[in-house]
Amino acid sequence: MTPDTGAAVETLSADDAVRQSLARGPVGTALLQIERALTDTGSWDTAQAHIRRVVAGPVDAAERAGLYYGAPALAFLLHAAADGHPRYRRARDTLDAHVLRLTRRRLTLAATRAERGELTTFAEYDLFYGLTGIGALLLRSHPDSELLADVLRYTVSLTRPRSENGVDLPGWWVAHDPDDALPTPGGHANLGMAHGAAGLLALLALATAGGHLVDGQDEAIATLTAWFDQWRQDGRDSPWWPQWITREDLRTGRPTQTGPGRVSWCYGTIGIARAQQLAALAAQDHQRAQDAENTLAAALTDTQLDRISDLGLCHGLAGIYQTAYRAARDARSSALGRRLPAIATRLAQHATASSTSSEQDSGLLTGAAGIALALESTRHVGPPRTGWDTCLLIA
Repeated sequence: MTPDTGAAVETLSADDAVRQSLARGPVGTALLQIERALTDTGSWDTAQAHIRRVVAGPVDAAERAGLYYGAPALAFLLHAAADGHPRYRRARDTLDAHVLRLTRRRLTLAATRAERGELTTFAEYDLFYGLTGIGALLLRSHPDSELLADVLRYTVSLTRPRSENGVDLPGWWVAHDPDDALPTPGGHANLGMAHGAAGLLALLALATAGGHLVDGQDEAIATLTAWFDQWRQDGRDSPWWPQWITREDLRTGRPTQTGPGRVSWCYGTIGIARAQQLAALAAQDHQRAQDAENTLAAALTDTQLDRISDLGLCHGLAGIYQTAYRAARDARSSALGRRLPAIATRLAQHATASSTSSEQDSGLLTGAAGIALALESTRHVGPPRTGWDTCLLIA
């Protein structure tokens, strides 16, 4: 395991790149085996074999690395391993040093971009590859560090509006499209957990709940919750939010998206409502917490779940279950908890039916490892021993 802090992309083979991907590579399977070893449903020998496969080779610690790829992804894995087995502490500490250096470089690049007056990008700030994801890792690995405080200050800065040609844009507005096939002329402000405001809100809320505060953090949380209040839509089945806001939406004050999307973790009501619940708990706002829990419960009806054909964490049932599971543990009422057994049964049945599919990848976000980890949660009373779902910013 040799961290590479500046070599050209071509020095890493395609296999090396996939090997260190938390999203779609064997890192997710290694996490699964560690979780099973810690709950005595698997062996450390099996877990160690998967860890060796992941760390055997060069590690990308250049600026493109983030929580779901490269040094931060492997650091996330080794923290889970070291918590249960001391043999991994030295490797964890080595990777941590590279992650801290990478974070300083990423913050410097972000500050330089801001000084030039340019807009941010997903790659700079989001959960998968940006500073939100690195913040989630630091919240677990170095919660009292000044570097985490710097990431929180950066996150707070993204909630401050910017004026462009007389139009007030939210600070996390990006000029690029959310997807190559989904143009947003003039840019957009994303609302989801993976790439947008919900991820920013969840990070700030979790840090606040842990007592990790910087100037302006409370105001930033209030700004983000007000944004969600502004763009909340009252649907037939449950409240929902658009996936993103365009310039046309800002001009008219209403979203061009005409109806709710899937109730998923990454973009949908499930992830957004969990972020708002976390914010409400951090602020001790009992009414907002209850509203968030009611929204989550309304999104977990059979009618809503019948629309879900995907099983994975990102878009499907596994992510819905895991998010609802974490929300139910924090909820003041039992309504969410009462829905969990039915979702668990649905997930198990669909997972069994699709287990022979050759199309399913083995990764965490959309593949078999993520589904299996969510199924592990259905089988145990307490939260995941590895804390693997902290990479989703739901805990």
